[in-house]
Amino acid sequence: MPSFTAKDVQALRQATGAGMMDSKRALEENDGDMDAAKQWLREQGLAGAAKRADREASQGAVALATDGAAAAIVELRCETDFVAKADSFVSLADELAYLVASKGEAAADDRADAIDDLKTTLKENISIGRVVRFDLAPDAKLGTYLHVQAGRGVNAVLVELQGGTDELAHDVAVHVAFARPIYLRRDDVPESEITTERATVEAISRNEGKPEAALPKIVEGRMNGWFKERCLLEQAYAKDEKRTIADLIGKAQILRFAQVVVGG
Repeated sequence: MPSFTAKDVQALRQATGAGMMDSKRALEENDGDMDAAKQWLREQGLAGAAKRADREASQGAVALATDGAAAAIVELRCETDFVAKADSFVSLADELAYLVASKGEAAADDRADAIDDLKTTLKENISIGRVVRFDLAPDAKLGTYLHVQAGRGVNAVLVELQGGTDELAHDVAVHVAFARPIYLRRDDVPESEITTERATVEAISRNEGKPEAALPKIVEGRMNGWFKERCLLEQAYAKDEKRTIADLIGKAQILRFAQVVVGG
């Protein structure tokens, strides 16, 4: 029987920033002596990741995976572009996406030990960022797009479309990647955001010296432009700006979409 518990391993990990397996081995090598295990990790060059935890992880990779009627995007974050392009980093992001697609969002936590190992190997603050999973509705089409740069995904999109074709779903996904909408429709925008923007637009219009009588119409026009920038259905289609996305999909219905961009 080991002379330490799983809680001891966790405590050593938190104290040193070392990986799970390294912490366990350190305790094994030192008969459960916590102080001796800490020293052993230092001597082996395996401690110190905790010091990196406060560094900003603004780089990384996004991976996209599908499994039957499910699809997932997982963002893996790191500090530098150099690490984001490492084969081991990109491979882990891909693995996490497939785990989430096949088993659910919580499955990403199953590879916590692998993330800890990468922290030690690559000497950076590495963490899971945004995780998105779609379970498609019956007869829905899935549109996906992954923009790859320097060997790693940087912009991933999922679109769930009802009543349309696979090609249409893909076209919408490509548009989302380019146009980066925030909401699907105007009704989805929080009222607090609308109120704040309306007040800002009104103040700008007044400061420009617009006539008071014309203000309501000017503000409304500018608010419509603001909505068109943010709401997918109102955006001009990237491949034909004379048409909106609502025009493009016709009688089809976009049930939802998701976009994850590195550093976004």
